[in-house]
Amino acid sequence: MRRVTLVGAGVSRFGVRKATLRDLIWEAGKACFDSVPTVKPRDLQGLVVGSVMPERTAFQSHLAPLAAEALGIRPDRLSARTEHMCASGTVGIRYAYAFIAAGLADLVMVLGVEKLNTPAGEEAILNMGTGVDREWEAAYGLTAPPSFALAAQAHMARYGTTEEQMALVSVKNHNHAAKNPYAHFQKGATLEQVLCSRMISTPFRLFMCSPITDGAAAVILASEERARDLTDRPVFILGTGQAVDGFTLTSLHPDYAHWPALRRAAEHAYGMAGLGPDDMDLAEVHDCFAIAEIIAYEELGFCGKGEGGRFVEKGLADYGGKVVVNPRGGLIGCGHPLGATGTAQAAEVFWQLRGEAGPRQVPGARVGLTHNNSGMGEHVVVLYGTDA
Repeated sequence: MRRVTLVGAGVSRFGVRKATLRDLIWEAGKACFDSVPTVKPRDLQGLVVGSVMPERTAFQSHLAPLAAEALGIRPDRLSARTEHMCASGTVGIRYAYAFIAAGLADLVMVLGVEKLNTPAGEEAILNMGTGVDREWEAAYGLTAPPSFALAAQAHMARYGTTEEQMALVSVKNHNHAAKNPYAHFQKGATLEQVLCSRMISTPFRLFMCSPITDGAAAVILASEERARDLTDRPVFILGTGQAVDGFTLTSLHPDYAHWPALRRAAEHAYGMAGLGPDDMDLAEVHDCFAIAEIIAYEELGFCGKGEGGRFVEKGLADYGGKVVVNPRGGLIGCGHPLGATGTAQAAEVFWQLRGEAGPRQVPGARVGLTHNNSGMGEHVVVLYGTDA
């Protein structure tokens, strides 16, 4: 297999946007091309678009050709759309990675985009219910907040994790987002603000949940040979893993505080890269709810099982700690435009490993990872580094 790199990245402003789906594609695509002037739209051989529900929120399908036309790309090797709920953008990166590694293309853009906000907030909530089993779960109110709340309750009962420890995840990520000009929220947060925000699904308060966000992000992947002609600072994809345990809650591990699929995906990625959790300088993990980041610490191997709450409490997930987690603000602070989240995470790691992250730069960053999950039983991990 050929080695694969990232050579460019760009994101749109995340938030409640009046922009259309096409506007968001233009913003992220232009920013991506601006980041690597040696690449023009005509040079790209492929385009993969990650997007979850444009048919419901923007009344638009057939998204890859639309995005290609909007950006002036004429794919002649690869054109596809990926839909894997919250991991759609990262799955798209895996597709492009495999295509390039196999020698079927040399230069491919992966773009994630989602227009989630609709005129009626109730409709946005209804649309989000399509990510779980409509017949057996969503129809009974078992959507994402209560599902992850069950994981939080299990973790609290088994390991003594506290509401304050979960709130510290939110404080950290909101404060990181304050240094990110593209983030949905940019004012930071205090522990008091988080703990005094209204209850959503016990034990989650509003500030412990990711918001409904519009946004787009794009990265350009290249074979190592092609990358050497485009930039003197490529970022290599060192390893990747994906694992799925099930779809409905009843199909998962009986203890929702354990996410074995994430552990398996991480082990695959670490094994492929010849690295381990202690080698990571930063990690962009899927903090859709605060407990998700705490469990990610454990399943990714940053700490022992049950120690995630104390890990964040001791500052080990922040600057100066063991590994900087979610320096761009995570999903809680930056926002979660489903299909764009994975590509935005990749863009952040790209900037961090090139020393281009500005006030949120992780000192000396050389290796980092991204992690997405779609529910508690589906996980994708990608490792990146400055050296192959």
